[in-house]
Amino acid sequence: MLPPGCFEGKVALVTGGGTGLGRGMATMLSHLGATVAIASRRLDVLEATAAEIEAETGNRVFPAAMDVRDGAAVVRALDAVEANVGVPGVVVNNAAGNFIAPSDRLSPNAFFTIVDTVLCGSAYVTLDVARRLRDAKRGGVFCYTTTTYASTGSGYVLPSACAKAGIECMIKSLGAEWGRDGMRFVGIAPGPIPTKGAFSRLDPTGQFEKAMLDMIPANRAGVVDEIANLTAFLCSEYASWISGEIVTLDGGETVSNAGEFNQLRQVTNDQWDMMEAMIRDTNKKGS
Repeated sequence: MLPPGCFEGKVALVTGGGTGLGRGMATMLSHLGATVAIASRRLDVLEATAAEIEAETGNRVFPAAMDVRDGAAVVRALDAVEANVGVPGVVVNNAAGNFIAPSDRLSPNAFFTIVDTVLCGSAYVTLDVARRLRDAKRGGVFCYTTTTYASTGSGYVLPSACAKAGIECMIKSLGAEWGRDGMRFVGIAPGPIPTKGAFSRLDPTGQFEKAMLDMIPANRAGVVDEIANLTAFLCSEYASWISGEIVTLDGGETVSNAGEFNQLRQVTNDQWDMMEAMIRDTNKKGS
């Protein structure tokens, strides 16, 4: 979608960049010329992914071991990123965790593990990179992976819903507060995009996949390249006037679920003919 080389000279950091959506976003940014740092807890996975992306794109990818739940560990990892490839001017806060469970079965540890990863981790990375950018007298763009239920809430994923709602508030708050410092804040709220790691926790039996697809007017799940393309656009100079905004990427799922009468799509043409005749008959009697 974007011109080749439009990220040349830029350093991009992608948390959760070793697998899944993060890997796809890191690969896309690398294809477009960025020097990419990918971060997660497992250095062995990062090193393998970095080597594969480098071989595919020809651009450097730096693996940085980072536990986003630990503020001090985030600082150490960002020290290594800065020393090796420079201060990131593009930050994709994608590291996340999630699982399905009835809320009355959640332990405090289960709840705060997700909140610490998603919300606190994004805050640690954002605050530290922003400090480095200020020291360098530079601006930057911060993109966050959120979710469609961040604005509505959702049962059975309470920790994730709370954490992602906080992410969306962070995007809007910092977009207002730090825009004058040359920083932009944007988010992507994706619907179902199957990746091995995420779906093994959200749909371990596979029995809910058809029900999820039935709720999507596009009649399919998303693919990784679609969120990678959108991330690249939002982080590029072509989106330089977009800030404090969350873009929904879900094939129409959210608006379909929100409309009170949208389930009428299940009505057949014959049933519509019958109801139309009944309505006309009622109107005639009423007149």
